[in-house]
Amino acid sequence: MKFIGRTQEFIYLNTIDRKSCNVLKESVESSLTILWFQSDNTRILIDGQELVFHKNDIVFLTEFHTVVPIEIGEIRILRFNRLFYCVLDHDSEVGCKGILFFGAAQLPIVTIPNEDIGKFNTLWKMFIIEIQSNDQLQIDMLQIMLKRYLILCARLYKLQKKYPVENQEIDIIREYNFLVEKHFKDKHSVAEYADLLHKSPKTLSNVFSKFNSKTPLKYIQERILLEARRLLHYTEKPVKEIAYELGYDDIHSFSRFFKKKEGISPSQYKKQNQLIKIAG
Repeated sequence: MKFIGRTQEFIYLNTIDRKSCNVLKESVESSLTILWFQSDNTRILIDGQELVFHKNDIVFLTEFHTVVPIEIGEIRILRFNRLFYCVLDHDSEVGCKGILFFGAAQLPIVTIPNEDIGKFNTLWKMFIIEIQSNDQLQIDMLQIMLKRYLILCARLYKLQKKYPVENQEIDIIREYNFLVEKHFKDKHSVAEYADLLHKSPKTLSNVFSKFNSKTPLKYIQERILLEARRLLHYTEKPVKEIAYELGYDDIHSFSRFFKKKEGISPSQYKKQNQLIKIAG
């Protein structure tokens, strides 16, 4: 089921299974996807990493994630584009930027507690009713319900990750995550992001340390590494071109960085994955 507006804004929701799971492989420009698993032991390859999901897990994906179904049960999928609802422009309403989406390498996953399952089921039923209606208020109603859905998910994620409900320092971490997502290909140092946030690198380190988070530098490195794996695994681009795309002036600097983190060189990693594809 899909609503498409006059300016190509859209929201799509459906319940899929192994016969209809090809929709997971689609990369739709400027879109965000939420998967709510309805059965146990669903296995999906996301950016080359196999993950197992259980009933009432929810995962949040951007257009940049590469998804390959392995063993699919029943999944409720919700996908919308930026024209329908931009989470960046409406972050003050839903508070999910840098948490559910654009979170710099960490894949956000929540599990709906038993006491909240009724809320999510009721909201899903209302989605179905509204997407099948056809009146002047349809898009407004769908946007209101999407906002409600995102708020419920963001609350769960903050609770399960033990985030303070309101905290300026947490907002700094979220904004840092978002900036890394935007600039990781051309900004590789903490100092560059500190300038964008009008903070000192020391202040950022102290904030991240206070909440037992990874270091600011590790966020940058993990995001670069994630993109490197994606490009090496899913494209035919040579290592030199990938290094340049990720902001490295020479292939040797990129190779040293990659080998230090992965244990093998980029060319070895690429060759290894090509052999796996051939064997598969």
